[in-house]
Amino acid sequence: MRTVYLNGDYLPEADAKVSIFDRGFLMSDGVYEVTSVLGGKLIDFDGHAVRLERSLNELEMRAPMEKDDLLQVHRELVRRNEIEDGLVYLQITRGSDGDRDFVYPSEDVEPTIVLFTQSKPGMAQSLVAKKGIKVISIADQRWGRRDIKTVQLLYPSMGKMMAKAAGSDDAWMVENGAVTEGTSNNAYIVKGNTIITRHLGNEILSGITRKAVLRFAKEAQMKVEERSFTIEEAQGADEAFVTSATTFVMPVVEIDGSAIGAGTPGAVATRLREIYLEESCKAAV
Repeated sequence: MRTVYLNGDYLPEADAKVSIFDRGFLMSDGVYEVTSVLGGKLIDFDGHAVRLERSLNELEMRAPMEKDDLLQVHRELVRRNEIEDGLVYLQITRGSDGDRDFVYPSEDVEPTIVLFTQSKPGMAQSLVAKKGIKVISIADQRWGRRDIKTVQLLYPSMGKMMAKAAGSDDAWMVENGAVTEGTSNNAYIVKGNTIITRHLGNEILSGITRKAVLRFAKEAQMKVEERSFTIEEAQGADEAFVTSATTFVMPVVEIDGSAIGAGTPGAVATRLREIYLEESCKAAV
C-alpha cells in the first residue's frame, strides 16, 4: 500500500481522508502539479514549484508550505514508496470551512495539501514514443484561464474519451480555427528546420517541459516560432509532437486520419526527446 502525504502527515493511502466540504471537491477550487521521477530523482522540480506559486497567486490562494519543505516531502514520498521511475502528484485546494458557499472562506481556513506517487517503470524507454501517437481534433470548450494549472480537468478527460472512441490516442483542441494544445500536453509541428508551437497566453498552459524543450532546441540551432497554427497546417507538416512532464517529447504521426510526414516519428522529435531526457536527468534532484 502506498504512503501518501496529507496536511502534514504521511499516511497509508486507505487512511487519508478529506472533508466532503473541501472546495477542491465542491468547486474544483484547487491547483496541481505533476513532477516526474527518473532514476529515483525529481525532474525539473524548480520549474514546477515556480509554476505552482504562480497558480496559487492567480487564485489568491495561500501556499501551505515553503518550496524547500515541499521538496523534502517529494523526496520522502519517493523514498518511502521506492519509486525509481514514476511521478509525484501534488494538489492544493482552498480547504474547507465546514459548509458549501460560493464565497471564499476566511483567510484563516487552512489549505488542503495532498501528495501521492505513481510508479511507472521504464517510463523513459516508452515503446509508444518509438511508434508515435495518433490524435484527433476537437473544439476547445474549456474556461478562459488555462494558464492556471487548476484541477478543472473534466473537458480534457472528455477529450481523451473522444479520442479513444475514435481509435486514437489523444486530442488536440481547436479554438477560433487554431490549435491551442493537447488534452494534457503542449502541441508542436515541424516544417523544415522550424519548430512551431502556440505562443503563451491565457489560452494554454505554460508547460515546464515546453520551456525546457524550446531551450534545448535553440541550443541545438533549431529555429523556433511561437505562433498559432491550424489543423490543416499540421497535417501538411513534416513532423508533429507533444510535450508534457510525464510523456516528455512524444511524436505525433497522425492527425484526424492524415499521416504526418512519413507517418513515423521524425528526426526532430526523436532528437529532442533524447536531449531532453539526457539533460533533465543530469539536473535532476
